[in-house]
Amino acid sequence: MPEAAKGKVYPVHNNKFKFGIEGTSSSEDKMAMPADLENFAPAIDGTVEEWYAMDAEGWAKAAMTGKKLSFSFKGKRSVGDPGNDYIAGLAWKFGQDVMTKFEWEMVSGAKLACDAVVNVTTPGGGDTTNLDTLEFEVVCYGKPTFTPAPSEPSGTGQQGTS
Repeated sequence: MPEAAKGKVYPVHNNKFKFGIEGTSSSEDKMAMPADLENFAPAIDGTVEEWYAMDAEGWAKAAMTGKKLSFSFKGKRSVGDPGNDYIAGLAWKFGQDVMTKFEWEMVSGAKLACDAVVNVTTPGGGDTTNLDTLEFEVVCYGKPTFTPAPSEPSGTGQQGTS
């Protein structure tokens, strides 16, 4: 008899993202998910300091002294969508004008929120028969607020087994 599944898996498209479309002063009703995002890739960059102490007999010791959380997004340029238009419009701005609120609801139901810097890396383009591209990076400004998932995941979709 097969062993029961020990966990649940969900499609990547069950992740939800919201961006403040009025910058860091955006209220909840001014948060939007850009249409037509195809891919996202979160990255945590830990700053690790290493040293070789005499008492370690030549072996390294290490401590994590900092972290950076960032995301890269790829999608299509969807003119007329408030979230997509807002992100695309940041391509030509600098400084405080490219900072906004950012929220990520994970498939587990956990949430992450932070102020963020948005760096538009590809404001359009592609082959002549492609749809216009929108690609951008998001870097959290300081420590994000993490809210653990409730005891039951809120993700929807078909359950997978392994």
